[in-house]
Amino acid sequence: MSHHVYKHIELTGSSETSIEDAIQRAISRASENVHNLRWFEVIDTRGHIEDGRVAHWQVTLKVGFTLD
Repeated sequence: MSHHVYKHIELTGSSETSIEDAIQRAISRASENVHNLRWFEVIDTRGHIEDGRVAHWQVTLKVGFTLD
């Protein structure tokens, strides 16, 4: 088993559709610039309400990646 050193960053994804979509958008966008993404942890979930309905989701993640 190899030994890894991890670094983590914080990201906030947003979506009008769902919490899961907000998470996927954040991870997908980060993977364009950060390599070796390995794990994530949801640390905050927020939403925007319009006319008594959820209009927008924001999810903040801690994302870990291995260093080269």
